[in-house]
Amino acid sequence: MKRNTQAQLISLPLPGHQKTIVILFISLLLSLAALAQKPTVRTDAGDIKVHKIAENLDHPWGMAFLPDGRLLVTERAGTLRILEKDSTVSQPLSGTPKVFAQGQGGMLDVALHPDFEQNNYVYLSFAEPGANNTASTALGRGKLQGNSLQDFEVIFRMEPKMEGPNHFGGRIVFTSDNEIFLTLAERFKFDPAQDLSNHLGTVVRLKEDGTASAKNPSFDEAGALKEIWSYGHRNIESVAINPETGDLWVAEMGPMGGDEFQPAEAGKNYGWPVVSWGDNYDGSEIPNPTTRPEFTDAVIHWTPTISPSGMIFYDGNMFPEWKNTMMIGGLTSTGIVRVEVDGQNAKEVERIPLSVRVRDVEQGPDGAIWVLTDEDNGKILQLKPVK
Repeated sequence: MKRNTQAQLISLPLPGHQKTIVILFISLLLSLAALAQKPTVRTDAGDIKVHKIAENLDHPWGMAFLPDGRLLVTERAGTLRILEKDSTVSQPLSGTPKVFAQGQGGMLDVALHPDFEQNNYVYLSFAEPGANNTASTALGRGKLQGNSLQDFEVIFRMEPKMEGPNHFGGRIVFTSDNEIFLTLAERFKFDPAQDLSNHLGTVVRLKEDGTASAKNPSFDEAGALKEIWSYGHRNIESVAINPETGDLWVAEMGPMGGDEFQPAEAGKNYGWPVVSWGDNYDGSEIPNPTTRPEFTDAVIHWTPTISPSGMIFYDGNMFPEWKNTMMIGGLTSTGIVRVEVDGQNAKEVERIPLSVRVRDVEQGPDGAIWVLTDEDNGKILQLKPVK
């Protein structure tokens, strides 16, 4: 049986007051864990110091370093801010888009164009509101001028817009030829992830202006959308490119158990919701991927879940022991999961406990690891070796 213990407890068919007690008990345990955060953590790279750089952010979601060392940070509520070099946080930048700030929706990821120093382009992914309380993931760009985004325009919209506050995906990563991989999700609608006539449950590959890449695969299915790179995904909030091979790797959230780590390859179908290493929230079982060989299976799967969000391929010199491994943020695992990748194979090699819900991970210019925490009082943390 594939199970996520916490999700099981919350989904038990208990009377309302008993379920409330269970949820409060779990919340208390999580709060106590957060209070237990130590200023130093022992890792394979030795003892590291956890520096609190800033706090009082509203569920920060994505970050990107500017060439001058300042840090752009999004907040899910709909804002983009700058962390200055003196660790002060700016007021919200003007010129950002209106977002669908419900549930998991809102302002999502931020990325710089590889030629930012020439064109000043900042890219944002976000949940874009539609008519009748619908929304979908969108990608836009504007030019950073001072504390504002000038001439912001939406360059890609996930179709169709759907009701519901869950599963937007939204991670952005640039390729070596200045194209974009954008991870999407199936908006908690299940079956559309197998339908190529929509963007639900896909990874899309776009040119820098948001149009479909000529490198996308061709599908036999009539009406298949030309932006689609891979499909059959559930909800991807972690993505990174291995610079040694150019392969795109994703860490994908499963249902009740069954988070997945795998390369997202052109034209491949990853099977959701037909197969999964997890089960539905109502307890009904989903066939394992091994029962359907026509679908591409994960290289690693996790039960209980880690709830992956944010990921980098670490190539810095500050932590030689972590070099050339994937660093995956974990929401329910409250830390960083380190994965070693060898060609198309991978294995988990370490967990770095931080006792906080990690929403995003980034590598600083000097090789330090930066972390965003997912909470009302969201924090920016920095990990460095203990001197």
